Amino acid sequence: MHDGYGVNAFQRLGRSLAERAVGTVTDVLTGDAVAAITFDDGPHPVVTPRLLAILHAHRARATFFMLGKAAQKYPELVHQVAAEGHAIGNHSWDHPSFLSISGRERRSQIDACRRAVSPHGTGLFRPPYGHQSVASRLDALRMRQQVVAWSVDANDWRGLSAGVIVRRVMRQIRPGSIILFHDGRHDAVRELDLDRSVMLKSVSMLLDRLGGKFTFVTVPELFRSGRPRRALWFRDR
Repeated sequence: MHDGYGVNAFQRLGRSLAERAVGTVTDVLTGDAVAAITFDDGPHPVVTPRLLAILHAHRARATFFMLGKAAQKYPELVHQVAAEGHAIGNHSWDHPSFLSISGRERRSQIDACRRAVSPHGTGLFRPPYGHQSVASRLDALRMRQQVVAWSVDANDWRGLSAGVIVRRVMRQIRPGSIILFHDGRHDAVRELDLDRSVMLKSVSMLLDRLGGKFTFVTVPELFRSGRPRRALWFRDR
């Protein structure tokens, strides 16, 4: 009995140490009614300005995990996002799965995006698709990037209605949640034809319904409200 207890305690200690060393932030433990909405795969020349207007109308701040190739193409949008008080994170140069490329390529992807969003980057990184191995996590650490995942996935890219998306998020949101949306699509064939109207409607509805209950802040601001919670986030699909 005592041996089993000791083994379990040792395993818990080992997991705790591993989470501190290579854990990925999923949310924040806090007693404050705050949450962070995040947007991946932008900036987009049509969608992102409309999204910024919605956030401004609701006095909400967000975090944009940008693709380097889009940021380089639309530097004025990168500046606008930062100027309006939002945070900018790194989402790689062009969204490859970090499980399918070499360590040198991973570091090159992170560095190229970092340069494209400079000087507005925050040192936050989200791996494309959420795909991450121990090796890729260590590459991000080597590049001095803090890896941030999410605790609530809006699934706004699945073709769901705005009502379904909003209900899904409202069921899962908690103080300290990090919520995943997308203001772009890395695989869009015709960029200007991208229709993100459902996502925009979802965000507006969500802020209407939760604006009196939650304050929506950037991820760096969320970190200051409590203790970031980390998980051994290693996904292969």
